[in-house]
Amino acid sequence: MMDGIVIVDKPQGWTSQDVTARLRRVFGTRRIGHGGTLDPMATGVLPVFVGRATRAVEFFEHAEKTYETVLRLGITTDTEDRTGTVLSERDVSFTEGQLQEALEAFRGEIRQVPPMYSALKVNGQKLCDLARKGKTVERQPRPVTIHELTLVERGENTLRLRVRCSKGTYIRT
Repeated sequence: MMDGIVIVDKPQGWTSQDVTARLRRVFGTRRIGHGGTLDPMATGVLPVFVGRATRAVEFFEHAEKTYETVLRLGITTDTEDRTGTVLSERDVSFTEGQLQEALEAFRGEIRQVPPMYSALKVNGQKLCDLARKGKTVERQPRPVTIHELTLVERGENTLRLRVRCSKGTYIRT
């Protein structure tokens, strides 16, 4: 059996659990865990801990995370992300000063309400499973920290941002 950390470039459409399930078969072991859930639509680095290295998961999952994301402005969907059905669409215009002011409001410790379409469990059930059944439950805002929020690129209707944040931060909503 292998002991160590495997760095996986998680493909879009796979859940973090899909990755660990596949690696369980590849390595022939049940002792596998990942260093933090990535949304199925997200691509990127997913550290996977194998064998005795699984003891280190608890230290890694609390570490800061860095994401790069593209925001499409003026669109509202039923899932609060790009996978949902568009509910409304409108033109959005703003000055550079207004943009910088908006970005500044998200820096530091903020309170964020977890989206219904997330793997977070409430009373033992994943919010996304409840949402797919048409149910909505009240979610309490949770403290998260945005250590860095940088505008990488501004398009006509998009913003590319780099975000360095604490565990538990939802970037897509």
